[in-house]
Amino acid sequence: MTFNTSVRYHDGQLFVDDVAAADMAQAVGTPVYVYSLKHVLAQYHALREAFAPLGAHIHYSAKANANLALLRALIGAGAGIDAVSGGEIYKALQAGADPRHVVFAGVGKTQAELRYALAQGVGWFNVENAAELDHIERIAAELGVRARAALRFNPDITANTHPNIATGHGGAKFGMPADAVRALLQARHRYAHVMLAGVHVHIGSQLGDTHATQAAVERALELIAPFEDVRTLNIGGGFPARYHAAQTELPSFQAFADALTPLLRGYEVLIEPGRSLVAEAGVLLTQVLYRKAQGGQHIVIVDASMTELLRPALYGARHEIVPVRASTAPVQLVQVVGPVCETTDTLGHDVPLSDDVREGDWLAVLTCGAYGMVMASNYNARPRPAEVVVSAAGDTWRVARPRETWEMLVAGEG
Repeated sequence: MTFNTSVRYHDGQLFVDDVAAADMAQAVGTPVYVYSLKHVLAQYHALREAFAPLGAHIHYSAKANANLALLRALIGAGAGIDAVSGGEIYKALQAGADPRHVVFAGVGKTQAELRYALAQGVGWFNVENAAELDHIERIAAELGVRARAALRFNPDITANTHPNIATGHGGAKFGMPADAVRALLQARHRYAHVMLAGVHVHIGSQLGDTHATQAAVERALELIAPFEDVRTLNIGGGFPARYHAAQTELPSFQAFADALTPLLRGYEVLIEPGRSLVAEAGVLLTQVLYRKAQGGQHIVIVDASMTELLRPALYGARHEIVPVRASTAPVQLVQVVGPVCETTDTLGHDVPLSDDVREGDWLAVLTCGAYGMVMASNYNARPRPAEVVVSAAGDTWRVARPRETWEMLVAGEG
């Protein structure tokens, strides 16, 4: 059985590319995140090829997964970085990013972060409100630099996605309505140290179709049409990842490109993908601690939890969970739960697992390359897990970030 181009069963064992998941779990321990660099780079090249007719600039959205090994691989392949904090800018630069190819986004940038970004020579600012633009103008004047900015436009369009990850409707905290963007563009002569060169529009993540994105782009183009010197459009990201084998209806990179290319010819186009590049490249390996039956349910308790993977507790997100060792035993529906003292610490409801899964066996939570480790916490004083990368060739692996220790939990405390 193959889950994607990198995660599959071979001779009854789960592999990530050409490396057995059991070998990595045995060597590093669990819980552990494993990422296929081969899959990440294949996704990047597929996106770049789809939008090649526009010559689009691709900036990987580091909030999805900011592991330095992934950042270095994508930067080495030609990607810029989309950062939403000063810390993400710092990590991008540590990974070798050219600051001119870094976009600084985020709805609540602090003045300290703005100063840092300007001092580093970050190439683009996605501006969320008029006060932020005033701060950039003042700080840029103090530093004697000139910034380049896109105004984030909220098109008041509800995307076909989970409401918790929709960002383009009128009630969202993101961006500015058309009249506010228009007023700033009309007054751009007031900003001697900021070149207002474009508009940014991003309506959400895990988009279920291309229609809302197309409508948002059309509204953005209508908005900037009167301003002949504003010819850059940052269309954000939102391209979906497949969390379940049955999700065959999700639009591809090429579907988005086909819908948007006719609209965007003649414009400079920026794209900020995150989840779509890294989600399917990652798995979370975990070990079964106990198995019990109570209240009419079969419960499998594992050593991973909401502190490693928050998405199920936060969004009600569903991930496929499979055994590392395949089995032909009868399947039953189980609740896969973690050891954290919260009822919401459930990684999977009604998961079909063979009834011979026992204590000590390993399971793999699939499609965990995005919004997994970046959301991990130390709740219940749990050290954060190790991260492993399988090489771009697919045949070797290494620890990209070691597991935290108990000593690290108290380092710096008085």
